[in-house]
Amino acid sequence: MDLYIVLGLERGASVADIKRAYKRLARRFHPDINPGDRMAEAQFRQIAEAYETLSDPDRRRRYDSTGHQIASDPATYGFEGFDFSATVNGSPSPTFGDLFADIINQRTQRDATGHERTPLRGADLHQSLELAFEDAMRGGQRGVTVTRHERCRTCKGTGFMHIAESRCSQCHGTVMVKTTRGHMVFSRPCTGCDGSGRRRQARCPTCQGQQVETRSEPLTVNIPGGLADGARIRVPGKGHAGRNGGENGDLYITVKVHPHPTFRREGDDLHMVVPIAIHEAALGAKVHVPALDGPARLRVPPGTQSGQRFRLRERGVASPRDGRRGDLVVEVRLVLPKLLDERSKELLREFGRINHEDVRGSTGSAS
Repeated sequence: MDLYIVLGLERGASVADIKRAYKRLARRFHPDINPGDRMAEAQFRQIAEAYETLSDPDRRRRYDSTGHQIASDPATYGFEGFDFSATVNGSPSPTFGDLFADIINQRTQRDATGHERTPLRGADLHQSLELAFEDAMRGGQRGVTVTRHERCRTCKGTGFMHIAESRCSQCHGTVMVKTTRGHMVFSRPCTGCDGSGRRRQARCPTCQGQQVETRSEPLTVNIPGGLADGARIRVPGKGHAGRNGGENGDLYITVKVHPHPTFRREGDDLHMVVPIAIHEAALGAKVHVPALDGPARLRVPPGTQSGQRFRLRERGVASPRDGRRGDLVVEVRLVLPKLLDERSKELLREFGRINHEDVRGSTGSAS
């Protein structure tokens, strides 16, 4: 199990990134939020385990160097382990709490995981995909490469390989193993043979008993037309592989749509600005404006004011939900001509004398 992938992080993630990822995932999979959901509970345990290791600098350093978690063996401890016949040189334990801290933590881990083969759903994967504006509007297919946990091919996802039966090398066939804490000795069932004293299987050399291995897979993703910036595409079953026969997680692709130099999207409507000349605004005109499916013709009525908006029905974006198209909203902006000669100036002066309407009204009069 790659702890970084469990939290959806890169290996260079900061402590703040680790805390943010943990809080986000913990809120989603917490047992109180998912009552009775054993898969969510198991997922929450993995998230908590990853956070505990990566948030501790020493444990994270050891994990990065070895690739394995530094964790206590899950075991059930009995208090028949007050073995005073053995000579031990354990480290001193200043308090009762320190003495039994490891035992309580291991008991909790045992209760949480035990030796049950509970099916665990694989974690979801998140990936981003950048699209040009036109490509997002048209839709189509895109190729992506996903690096994820897949079931180990060597052990077929069991985590173990069958071997010739032999005496357990950890407990030497005695079923129990002894550990020391302070000046006390505790006995617990051997985890190497599950308390049987005999070994019939060994950890898979490929996945080290994790049941999964990391592989990259090329995928072809269908992109529905009309996706907005920030939309998510769900690809079922292409997340991390589940364990103990659990189902795979899903792949979520977040789409980043690049802005368009002409169009601005609002919902399924497209907005744009079109410049018009004075004579077109005054006398009216028919102008061609760009649209997604080719040029559209806009009728500008006589007397049009700068900033006025016109709506071209069903020339906007096709909704990815029901296929209905939005509108194209065109705002006209009046562009003044460059007066290059006296003839043009005189014509405008004559226009002003003929049309002497006070366009400012009383806004400029003094009180």
